[in-house]
Amino acid sequence: MKKWFRFLVKSCMLFIAISLLWVLAYKWIDVSVTPLMMIRKAQDKKNHTIRHQWVSLSKISKTLQLAVICSEDQRFVTHRGFDTKAIEQAMEAHKLGKRLRGASTISQQTAKNVFLWPQRSWVRKGLETYFTFLIETFWSKERILEIYLNSIEMGDGIYGAEAASQFWFHTSASALNKDKATAIAAILPNPIKFMANPPSTYIQKRKKWISIQMRNYGTLVFEE
Repeated sequence: MKKWFRFLVKSCMLFIAISLLWVLAYKWIDVSVTPLMMIRKAQDKKNHTIRHQWVSLSKISKTLQLAVICSEDQRFVTHRGFDTKAIEQAMEAHKLGKRLRGASTISQQTAKNVFLWPQRSWVRKGLETYFTFLIETFWSKERILEIYLNSIEMGDGIYGAEAASQFWFHTSASALNKDKATAIAAILPNPIKFMANPPSTYIQKRKKWISIQMRNYGTLVFEE
């Protein structure tokens, strides 16, 4: 039993050390590939083409940054990785018989996209919580958003804002206007199913909703 206990303690310490180094490395190193990219490629080796081009946050239009925040996580700049209000609202809605909706923040999605796998399980959720805590501790909000916008799936085989902008609208991420930015943000709940261009009736409705949220939100400012 003592041997197993020592092995368990050493394994935990090794995992913590490796995960800390991994997170710290990505504080400065750009993320060139994610587990999801590799999984998608393995699932469809012949036909799956990965489109991904890293750009700095300064080269992603402020309009797209705001559109994504308003679509996915409006308290992103103020929470510490977990939106307790959104979780409470989701649970209350579920108690009233409504479908349980997700309350994952941009930080949680970034942790999942960069370090973990997409399939849901309690193990993955636990690790997601752990990595979310780490990136919120060691990365700035700007870095979290930069990695998120460069890693998130924005279409079939399309990862990141630059690749999505080029694919959907034949322009750069820095040149996106409000109409195009809201279209990309609108498909994020299911980028494999939905198209940013041409938008379906449902995506058009989501674009209008996101535009209203952007107007109500105001200027995107990161807290010091």
